Amino acid sequence: MRKIIVGSFITLDGVMQAAGGPEEGFKYGGWCAPYYDEALDKITEKQKHPIGDLLLGRKTFEIFASFWPEHEDIWPGINDATKYVMSSTLKKSNLPAGQVGWKNSIFLDSVDDIKKLKNSEGSNLNVHGSGNLVQTLLKHDLVDELWLLIHPITLGTGNKLLDGGTIPAAFTLLESSVTQSGVIAAHYKRAGEVKTGTVGG
Repeated sequence: MRKIIVGSFITLDGVMQAAGGPEEGFKYGGWCAPYYDEALDKITEKQKHPIGDLLLGRKTFEIFASFWPEHEDIWPGINDATKYVMSSTLKKSNLPAGQVGWKNSIFLDSVDDIKKLKNSEGSNLNVHGSGNLVQTLLKHDLVDELWLLIHPITLGTGNKLLDGGTIPAAFTLLESSVTQSGVIAAHYKRAGEVKTGTVGG
């Protein structure tokens, strides 16, 4: 069985949208750039290796597919990795005219497809960006690990990582660190059901 590992840049109020740049037309696009120092770069490099396979939502796939084929020197192996894309509209057969698609890309139709993929043999499935997909995965309890890079900023607007459909679930902290710029890197593992009790009781 494969693990599904979600990595995300988020703000204190949970916004994940357009962390790296203004490409989505978001007012605060690129909000993580002022905090991106050498320490954070080392953390993100650790998260990217081993690359495994990628599980992506449509929007993130389209952003990645427009950039990474020509920039593999930045992320070696990205083009050879298998990219599984969850989309109800995008298929290899209906890509824009002249676009042959990003090699090793496989399109999925449903949560059942993801469940079958997770239960198959192969590399772990790494999720980057893909906010709507992450919410779907959390709703169906399909996330095994979370790599969160929590930035010391609030935005008050924008798409959020945990915006809807999450279920009660416990996680265990596997490792954490803090950069000089104040970014908290926290690596969590799914850990069963939520437990309750009385403080001091």
